Amino acid sequence: MSPYLESFLEMMSAERGASPNTLLAYRADLVDALGYLGAGAEKAGPDELRAWLATQAGFSARTQARRLSSLRQFYRFIAREGLRTDDPTELLDSPKAPASLPKALSEADIAQLIEGASKLPTAQSAIATAAIELLYASGLRVTELVTLPAGMLRAEEPLVTVRGKGQKERLVPISRRAREAAAAAQATLKPLGKGRVTARKWLLPSRGANGHLTRQGVGLLLKQAALAGGLDPAKVSPHVLRHSFATHLLSRGADLRALQTLLGHADIATTQIYTRVLEERLRAVVEEHHPLARG
Repeated sequence: MSPYLESFLEMMSAERGASPNTLLAYRADLVDALGYLGAGAEKAGPDELRAWLATQAGFSARTQARRLSSLRQFYRFIAREGLRTDDPTELLDSPKAPASLPKALSEADIAQLIEGASKLPTAQSAIATAAIELLYASGLRVTELVTLPAGMLRAEEPLVTVRGKGQKERLVPISRRAREAAAAAQATLKPLGKGRVTARKWLLPSRGANGHLTRQGVGLLLKQAALAGGLDPAKVSPHVLRHSFATHLLSRGADLRALQTLLGHADIATTQIYTRVLEERLRAVVEEHHPLARG
């Protein structure tokens, strides 16, 4: 085992701020690789590293890519420390992980989810309904939702300005139904006490340090609504509602460029993955219903 493994992990923690789970993953990957390479592993060449990667062929492309990434980080550290003058991982090809298809709820599932939210205790019901309606009606990222200012939604202004990734702003239309759900949630909030700020800053406030619901808080509300509505909570999340928004719009004829703008994607290629969702669904329909598909 290389004596530099612990130094590498310490560097990743101190300089890169790697989380405990990330450090555990690095350790597991590198213990396997360096154990295979044996003494002097830090001097290994590309052919030796390819031999180890060949032993990983039984794992998914995603796992192989992660393990190669661990190797790259380790050997860059080794080179930076002056223990070698080259990086042997530069000559290694990364396995291509298949693009994962976004998982979307059906329109019937969305109706069940909203119905489930209505069954929650009064204190949660209105907020959960508003969160679902806003996420599904707009395709907002959950971080964009929880940081919407309280006065952002106005009856006379259906478009809201959202600050997304990279601090880029975009205009997003919010349906009347979603705006009404947000207004209903605001109406259920308790009045602010004396001596406190007289106006709430956030559309979905909370007593937490940020003053607004967290991403985790929204996710928990969605799972509670899913349970109440008879859905598998593991299949419901804010990101799934964003995928559902995009998939349902595209299936009803929305233009791909318009969808890119609504979602705030910098690259149209990111949006095009939703066309694969439709292709998969159409193929499944043909295989299930065409009279000759099962022959």
